[in-house]
Amino acid sequence: MTESTAIDVPVIQLRPLRERKVTKREYDRIVASIKAVGLIEPLVVFPENGDYVILDGVQRYRALVELGVAIAPCIMGREREAFTGNRMVNRVSPVQEHRMIEKAMDEVDEGVIAAALGIATLNHRLKKSLLKQLHSDVATAYDAGKITRACAREFTHVKPHRQKEILRAMEGYKDYSTAFARSLVVKTAANQRENRGRKHNPWNKTAQRKNDLLKKLSDAEQKHDFYSQLYKQYTVDLLRLAIFARSLLTNARLREYLNKHHSDIVSRFETIIADARG
Repeated sequence: MTESTAIDVPVIQLRPLRERKVTKREYDRIVASIKAVGLIEPLVVFPENGDYVILDGVQRYRALVELGVAIAPCIMGREREAFTGNRMVNRVSPVQEHRMIEKAMDEVDEGVIAAALGIATLNHRLKKSLLKQLHSDVATAYDAGKITRACAREFTHVKPHRQKEILRAMEGYKDYSTAFARSLVVKTAANQRENRGRKHNPWNKTAQRKNDLLKKLSDAEQKHDFYSQLYKQYTVDLLRLAIFARSLLTNARLREYLNKHHSDIVSRFETIIADARG
C-alpha cells in the first residue's frame, strides 16, 4: 500500500490520531474554503480496527463533520506513526499568497476565492501598491515574516535607499518593531522622504509624538552602544586571560604540578584558551 493510494472514506469511520490546535480564525477559514470550493487537500489516513485514524487533516475532518459531509476523500499513509502532518505544513508568505490569488482569479470567481479565505473581499489582499513601494531587501524581509505589514507601510514614507538603511539598522539592533521603524523614518532627512501627497505622514504628527519617537530611537542607540562596548571589553579581557593561562600551561614544571594537584584548574584554563581561539 503506497501513500498515493486514494480512497473515499465515510466520515463516521474516521477518528483523529492526535490533536493539533489552531486558532478560531484558521478553523473558520477551513470551513469557509470547504463550503466555497470543496475539500481541495485530502486527509491522510491509516486503517485500524475497521476504521481509519487521521494522520493529517484533523481540522478538515472537524469542518466536514460540522458541514454534514458524509464522505471524505483520503490518501492512505504507509505507516501509522511515521507520518508527521505538521512538517508538511507550508506557511504561505504574503507575496506568495498574492501571486496565488492572482493566478486563481484566472479560473475562479473573485467572490468564491474570498469566501474560501474566509474574508469579505480580496481588495486588501490584492493591494500591489505596498510591494511596489518597497526596496527589494525590505520586500524580502516582509515576505520572510521579519517585519509586519504595518511595519512595511512605514518604509513607504522614505526613498528606497533610505529604506535599505533603516532595515540594516533594524537588523543591527535586532529590533523589527513598527515603533522602531517609525522612529527611524521620523529621523529621515527631507531629501530622502517620499512625497506621495498623503494627508497623514510621520512628519505631520504633533511635536510631542515626534519627541517620543526620537526618544525611543535615542534609547535604542544608547542600549546598543552600551552592549557593544561591553562585548568589546569582554573580548579584550578574555584574550588577556587566555594569554595568562597559556603562559602557565606552557611552563612544564608548573603544568606538572597543576596536573598532579589541581587538574580541574588545568581543564578550566584549556577551556578559556579554546574559547579565545574560537
